[in-house]
Amino acid sequence: MAIKRTSKPLSEMAMSSMTDIVFLLLIFFLVTSTLVNPNALKLLLPKSTGQVSAKATVSVSIKDWGDDTYTYHVNGNSQPVSYEQVEDSIVELLQAEEDPTFSIYSDESVPVKEIVGMMNIAKRNHYKVILATQPE
Repeated sequence: MAIKRTSKPLSEMAMSSMTDIVFLLLIFFLVTSTLVNPNALKLLLPKSTGQVSAKATVSVSIKDWGDDTYTYHVNGNSQPVSYEQVEDSIVELLQAEEDPTFSIYSDESVPVKEIVGMMNIAKRNHYKVILATQPE
């Protein structure tokens, strides 16, 4: 004895809730992408034609205040770190990295001496270093 169904299941699916979810995800990603800024300080970077494809996990910004005063900011933090504490901060942040790399962001007017000091930190700790520039 065969039992037949009198009502068939609906094969339609309401898409209005799916579009709401996609719209909310779009807004979420737009808002979070504007918050991610590796260089929070306003720096005038030197121009260069060469670009590096490697990604650094830590950044050090060197800000020139015009009166032979320079401040160091690790990972775009607005709170400056003294030169003596920069190395400790970098070592702490890169200790778990497999390929430790950090980038140096500096104003155009920062003397090479300050930049070489950051490069010496990389050499002492066997890190790779990237000097950030603006594309020409």
